[in-house]
Amino acid sequence: MLDRSRASVGTMQSPQVRLHSLRQPRSAEYVKAVAGLDTGGHVHDRQALDALKAIIDKELGALVADEQLLGIVSRCYLGYPYEVHTLALGGFIIDHFKIGQALPLSLERARTLALHRSYAFIEVYAARMVAVSESGTTAIIEGT
Repeated sequence: MLDRSRASVGTMQSPQVRLHSLRQPRSAEYVKAVAGLDTGGHVHDRQALDALKAIIDKELGALVADEQLLGIVSRCYLGYPYEVHTLALGGFIIDHFKIGQALPLSLERARTLALHRSYAFIEVYAARMVAVSESGTTAIIEGT
């Protein structure tokens, strides 16, 4: 789970402020860390997983204080038959999914976008998705 202790307690952001926050470019450190899920030892290396958690918390902890981030989905580069991988933030679990293998329902909606070469990965929130490019620019997809 993200550490939301740095977020303002009791000061819910307006929807406009939340959207403005979500539109902010992501840092190179964050993009590189998430993009490295295929090459890193995060699945078996507790220190690597803890470092990844710290980077994600640093990037998104206060940014998504009033949002419910469910997970991150991106293209998987492990080779056939793998297609995408997910980072489910509830239990901080990294899974690799084969072509046609169903993702958890809350993350399945991001699969097609995650496969698009314009995006490095997709942040999946309860009410929307944020597509993040390799440069860190973002695009919000509402109503998902």
